[in-house]
Amino acid sequence: MRAKGTFWRDLLFTALILAAAVGICILLSQMHDDNNPFAVLIFVLAVTVIALGTSGYAWGIVSSVIGVFCVNYMFTYPFWSFDMSISGYPLTFLVMLVVSIVISTLTTRVKQAERLKYEIESEKLRADLLRALSHDLRTPLASIDGADSLLLEQPNLSEEERRSLLEQIRQETRWLTRITENMLSVTRVTGERVLLRRNEEVVEEIVDSAVIKLRRCPEALPVTVQRPKEILTAPMDATLMEQVILNLLENASVHAQGATRIWVMLRSQNDGVTIAVEDDGAGFDSQTLTQLFDRTALPHPKPCADGRRGLGLGLTVCYAIVKAHGGEMTAENRPEGGARVSLWLPGVKQEEENSCEAL
Repeated sequence: MRAKGTFWRDLLFTALILAAAVGICILLSQMHDDNNPFAVLIFVLAVTVIALGTSGYAWGIVSSVIGVFCVNYMFTYPFWSFDMSISGYPLTFLVMLVVSIVISTLTTRVKQAERLKYEIESEKLRADLLRALSHDLRTPLASIDGADSLLLEQPNLSEEERRSLLEQIRQETRWLTRITENMLSVTRVTGERVLLRRNEEVVEEIVDSAVIKLRRCPEALPVTVQRPKEILTAPMDATLMEQVILNLLENASVHAQGATRIWVMLRSQNDGVTIAVEDDGAGFDSQTLTQLFDRTALPHPKPCADGRRGLGLGLTVCYAIVKAHGGEMTAENRPEGGARVSLWLPGVKQEEENSCEAL
């Protein structure tokens, strides 16, 4: 079904480009008293555009042949007839056909090379993410297994000890849930087609929902949300964007050394919305800061000295989701101390402009 839809799309695209080439050549012929020296170049350009906009080799080659016949029939003396008898015509049209086919083939190969590069990068990202995930999965599973074994094998545990073990199981289960959500997000933003369910959302509501979920965690720091007077909205996948903000808040709560508070700043900027998560901790070290969002430099997970969980997939997933929304994500150290991670999302106006450019 998908192949059939692609066929009709490519057919329509090819027909429109060839029709546009014919129309431009007719207009130029009228301006030059039926003498059109540009017809060959225009149709070669049309073939290049068709090769770029369609899938496979066939459409570029077919349009090359059609282009040769159009130039011979409509824009070469004697007009409106096929004539290869005039000296030089056969060689001219043969060269045009060969050049068109070569350009079409090379263009298609470049497209295929880019697609293959993207697929390799996506596959490498998946492998790196799974590698980074392995430690974060083993630790809570081992903790749950240990607590469960104690509960089953030690019937003489006090009520306080049993409650402590059950609380441990609950916390580790919640952490596994967060890892699972991150894994699902990775599958949605690293595939061939990004699966976003975008609607215009009120940014404050998304942030508030993430803050409420953070407060359920025992390690959560106090969060202050600084809101502008106007209501900020932006097209987004609400579920994924809430997860981005929650991941940033969790990272600040768990990994910001010496942090006591978190601030979330909301503001309108460059026809979009900026959300900044700040803390008053020690900030990022220089090596971490340069590789924070580098997909190809995802480090092997390392256990924390204080027993806290590793960074895992959080920031990598955040970056992938924000980029899938057409946004930007940056990290820096605050001049007054602490870290700041900012994300910018295009607003409705910017989104419409980007859509028009894509068309």
